Amino acid sequence: MRNDLNADQSKGAVATTQDVLRHHQSCIANGDLSGLMADYAADAKFFTPDGVLRGSEAIRGFFARFLEEFAKPGGSVQRVRQDVEGDTAYVVWKGETADNRFDFATDTYFVQNGKIVTQTFAGKILPKR
Repeated sequence: MRNDLNADQSKGAVATTQDVLRHHQSCIANGDLSGLMADYAADAKFFTPDGVLRGSEAIRGFFARFLEEFAKPGGSVQRVRQDVEGDTAYVVWKGETADNRFDFATDTYFVQNGKIVTQTFAGKILPKR
């Protein structure tokens, strides 16, 4: 499913942090990897417990695996908290997949010119097996 970020962008308007976050979450819910990647600047950085992913191709690989895991039967995500202030968004969530339990997870997004330029992720992830 294709999900355009913001129709006003084609008219020169820049998406707000809230717009980008809303689109990002919609793409995750719909398993839309291409739409998801449209949210990132080409030189974005993504900080994870395993290290920093640099650039859209490295980030694409992470999300391809993430979406695949949550697409399996039994996958669910529950947002616990979300705050947006200026160019920064903070989300706390928990979830479950066929393979893992995400007892606690957090993402922070820094948005400039309608694109995610930096994201951080951390979580307590417990394998079910």
